[in-house]
Amino acid sequence: QVQLVESGGGLVQAGGSLRLACVGSGRTFSNYAMGWFRQAPGKEREFVAAINWSGGSTSYVDSVKGRFTISRDDGKNTVYLQMNRLKPEDTAHYYCAADFTMRGLNEHVAEYDYWGQGTQVTVSS
Repeated sequence: QVQLVESGGGLVQAGGSLRLACVGSGRTFSNYAMGWFRQAPGKEREFVAAINWSGGSTSYVDSVKGRFTISRDDGKNTVYLQMNRLKPEDTAHYYCAADFTMRGLNEHVAEYDYWGQGTQVTVSS
């Protein structure tokens, strides 16, 4: 059974940093697209960052470009999201997701196959 488990969330002051990790099990995650998404209360789940199968290509939502970095360590079946210069508007529940049908970048929520339970990120002003 495929499982994704996120960790690393917490409460941080504006301008601070957090590093989220997503560990996969039940299947080898190398060679497939991975992504990070977030959902704030009362809002739809939105795309944050994506990484292709090799880690050679990444994409980001405009609001996090230059502040967030997605990376992967396939030897550990893990995807990371380094978040720097955090802002109060980054407050949300963050989810990682795996798309076993695609090797390239995927920014579309509906196309991902598996999701973790998420980790809460709260940024105070």
